[in-house]
Amino acid sequence: MITSDEIRSKFLNYFAKHDHKILDSAPLIPQKDPTLMFVNAGMVPFKNYFSFIEEPKFPRIVTSQKCVRAGGKHNDLDNVGFTARHHTFFEMLGNFSFGDYFKEKAIFFAWDFLTNELQIAKEKLLVTIYHTDDEAYNLWKRIANLPDHRIIKITTDDNFWSMGDSGPCGPCSEIFYDHGEHIFGDIPGSKDEDGDRFVEIWNLVFMQFLKDKNGNMSDLPKQSIDTGMGLERITAVMQLAHDNYDTDLFQDIIKDIIVQ
Repeated sequence: MITSDEIRSKFLNYFAKHDHKILDSAPLIPQKDPTLMFVNAGMVPFKNYFSFIEEPKFPRIVTSQKCVRAGGKHNDLDNVGFTARHHTFFEMLGNFSFGDYFKEKAIFFAWDFLTNELQIAKEKLLVTIYHTDDEAYNLWKRIANLPDHRIIKITTDDNFWSMGDSGPCGPCSEIFYDHGEHIFGDIPGSKDEDGDRFVEIWNLVFMQFLKDKNGNMSDLPKQSIDTGMGLERITAVMQLAHDNYDTDLFQDIIKDIIVQ
């Protein structure tokens, strides 16, 4: 069975083959961002690249970023222990484009990696899009050949991502894995969406707008891509372990605790 280390390596090497520069995980404490106590997403070290306040050192980057979510806008603390998928500390696999490729290649890379590199059954995957994003809808139809009922249009901010009250933002497309009907839960957008059956494994953010403090949006000078896939969640999928805590990422630690 594939290990979490092998999954991480596959991800980094796949995008390296597609001209992405592999960078090490940034420190958990942001180095140039006084607005955050901890890095809470893979894109945090590159925030200024998306608005082109700083010139990106590389047009394409791939990382496995260590993250903490225990407060603030992204807070998973209240969910820990109540779901099979939430953690306050985790690794986020991410590929980034700064003014280089946009929706088409982001969707192609994600689908190709999941279904060809990892060999995940296509019928186990479904996606969500922002309800007005017809371009993403058409791309999923063409690239993944998904039927209409597996491309779910979401009207809420769940599929429109922003870093905060102002700054770069844009619609996003989330990829979900179906753990099976024996697990409680229903498709995204339904009343039972918070169950653990359908788990979001990857979020593709299409950075194309700049939002000011009054909520007004204008086009960014260049369109960019920000993605995030939890290593713990994709490891659970690949190790046929619905619960993240049943993967090799946690079991070695749990066994050591029990022995001690």
